[in-house]
Amino acid sequence: MGSSLFDLTGRVAIVTGGNGGIGLGMATGLAEAGAAIVIAARDQKKSAEAAEKLQKLGARVATVEVDVKDQNSVKRMVQATLDRFQRVDILVANAGINIRKPPQDVSAEEWQAVLDVNLNGPFFCAQAVYPAMKAQGGGKIITIGSMTSIFGVPFAPAYSATKGGVVQLTRSLATAWAKDNIQVNCVLPGWIDTDLTRQARKQVQGLHERVEARTPAGRWGEPKDFAGVAVFLASHASDFITGAAIPVDGGYSVSGG
Repeated sequence: MGSSLFDLTGRVAIVTGGNGGIGLGMATGLAEAGAAIVIAARDQKKSAEAAEKLQKLGARVATVEVDVKDQNSVKRMVQATLDRFQRVDILVANAGINIRKPPQDVSAEEWQAVLDVNLNGPFFCAQAVYPAMKAQGGGKIITIGSMTSIFGVPFAPAYSATKGGVVQLTRSLATAWAKDNIQVNCVLPGWIDTDLTRQARKQVQGLHERVEARTPAGRWGEPKDFAGVAVFLASHASDFITGAAIPVDGGYSVSGG
């Protein structure tokens, strides 16, 4: 990256949901900065394809199957990382799902499914890496919120609730673990061109045009737009930043529309 401040050589990053979309965008940035990457996800074929891309950048890469809503699965993920690389310096808690329905149509099972992945998942992952990070003398945890952490949308009540919760979880972890030299920060993606949002554009009429019209940058974001913020929050450059929620949205959240 041109500066030792952003150099991640020798560090090890776990990226949940790191085999596509924003997760792979972040993993790519971390790999380019010198970090070893553990892609932790459910789809192992997709993970293998992502690992091949990162290996072409010269990165050391491992893949681990994980179900983030299962605490034992998460613990196995961290242990597999320690077995392979003997340390864990960075956690990107990125895995997430969405169910797009108006509030009155969301079942209890659907509500719980989104909470289990989007809120329980980051908590379980953070808990699981904490002992290793503390023993090493510090670490970096990056959670993933959303524009819906800031304001509501009518078609994603469970998703919005979890992403608001992730911001508060981030702040709690940041204040609890600052003494252990563990910085915990949250990235708030705007409207990004991923598999999840492509589905949203099919389900929500006019969404694509409304997003482009409101976004000062005049476009949808891309996964590669998250490489820089991932490296910043994973590096020494952010050592005195913790508990922050950083929009990466092309100005969407500050635009009056």
